[in-house]
Amino acid sequence: MSVPLDRLYNFLHDISDRVLFIYRWMPHGSKKLADLCQLIDYSQIHRKDKNQYPLICHDQEPLFYDLYTESDIRAQIQSFLDATPDHNILEKIWLQSNIDFLSKMHLRGAVFSYLDRFRIYDKMMILHSEKRSHQLQIYESNDYIGIYYWSHAIIAADWFRYASHDPRLKANFDHIQKDFLIYNRAWIGTREYRLTFMHELVQQQLQSCCLTSFAEYDDSRHYLSYQFQNSSLAVDLTGLAENFPPNTHDSTASADYNNEDYSRSAIEVVLETLFDDNRLHLTEKTLRPIACGRPFMLMATHGSLQYLRDYGFRTFDGLIDETYDTITDPRQRLDAVIQEMSRISSMDRSEKYKLWTKLYEISNFNQQLFFSQNWQKSIQQEFLTNLSRAFGILEQYKNKDIQIHMDQLWTDYFKSKSL
Repeated sequence: MSVPLDRLYNFLHDISDRVLFIYRWMPHGSKKLADLCQLIDYSQIHRKDKNQYPLICHDQEPLFYDLYTESDIRAQIQSFLDATPDHNILEKIWLQSNIDFLSKMHLRGAVFSYLDRFRIYDKMMILHSEKRSHQLQIYESNDYIGIYYWSHAIIAADWFRYASHDPRLKANFDHIQKDFLIYNRAWIGTREYRLTFMHELVQQQLQSCCLTSFAEYDDSRHYLSYQFQNSSLAVDLTGLAENFPPNTHDSTASADYNNEDYSRSAIEVVLETLFDDNRLHLTEKTLRPIACGRPFMLMATHGSLQYLRDYGFRTFDGLIDETYDTITDPRQRLDAVIQEMSRISSMDRSEKYKLWTKLYEISNFNQQLFFSQNWQKSIQQEFLTNLSRAFGILEQYKNKDIQIHMDQLWTDYFKSKSL
């Protein structure tokens, strides 16, 4: 399926009271430098009418500063230079004369080729969706201005909008066949904990009470050849795939919901993108059970349930042991979730009915809050407030160090040509 995230970025552009020059990755979800491009063709905009503010949208994926090297930026600028028409000779000369300087500017240099030399700031705004972030600190120490907002809250309201009307999502406990619903596709990189989690499901003989599946391959790599980055998560993976049905979903699966899955299961165990990390970065995966009116347990970084409570949602403490959310060690947090799953699965049917009744009362509250206009407007206001703050910082760095440097390079270049 196509995930139309450009609608989000056009929306953010339109609600701002200033002219944003937005750069985002296309296709969405990509991290490739070559896929970082303009939302629209800004060369058609009359640039001197008013100030324009460049904004890199890095709000879909976690920040990783070292993913982009100086050589990567140089190659990207050269690629843009090669594609620049010969009749635009001044643009080509300017880029060629400045490529050494631009290549040291990280992502700012990669998008600089789209900006003219009369609209230059010493800092660049970058949109993100994470808190408690050491990566953001690295970005901000390298001349970026971070703008936080929970982008997934806006896009999830769009992707899951039918969940508030879907009659098949009305809970019927007699139809529930499995205690837990678990979506598990990718397991490379930050998601390697999912291999450990699936292994523990088998070890604790929980797979029979879970509606889930498992992909033997991720990014063309077989799970038996995988080497864990965190040794504390390392487990023997032999025979893991034989215990679960095969997963055949693609990367867009989380942009939709399956009402049949929700009608057959009681509690979703959400496997978030970040788990073995310190950052708070919750995606549409967490918001899907909320939109569908379902209770959940959250496999994410510590403090993620408190993150949700800070946005007004109710969690399930007192019914589900949520102390796992306070555990900083990832392996211990994983084991605590497994232990609570074991406790719930061991209940008899009448006990589960009582538990589900109380859980679903909370879930209904969360669903109504999520789809309420006031809540959605609060997310938009969060963006506008943080964007306004960033504008104030950016204006302090307009046409200073970089402008002087660029003008000097430009002057030196033409001097050398006149000799």
